[in-house]
Amino acid sequence: MDTSMMISIAYMVALFAIFYFLFIRPQKKKEKQLEDLRSSLEVGQMVVTIGGMLATVAKVEEDIVVLEVGPNRTKMPFKKWAIASVEEKNQDK
Repeated sequence: MDTSMMISIAYMVALFAIFYFLFIRPQKKKEKQLEDLRSSLEVGQMVVTIGGMLATVAKVEEDIVVLEVGPNRTKMPFKKWAIASVEEKNQDK
């Protein structure tokens, strides 16, 4: 094998390693954390949907979460993948 060919292969391997550690690995870690968050939802938690809606969890099923929204406590079903985050309750109040 030619030396210049070995150097170019080494550059490609190094470039792939950089992309893996900077982009692919952190994204997979974030997806795993979101999956864990969605699987650990409990009734009474305050959540934010991917659309930005704040709601309280009323019921948790296998693939669906029923959320209570607004002062009339309107119940609406959502897919679990639509939950973006769980809001922490303030202990100061």
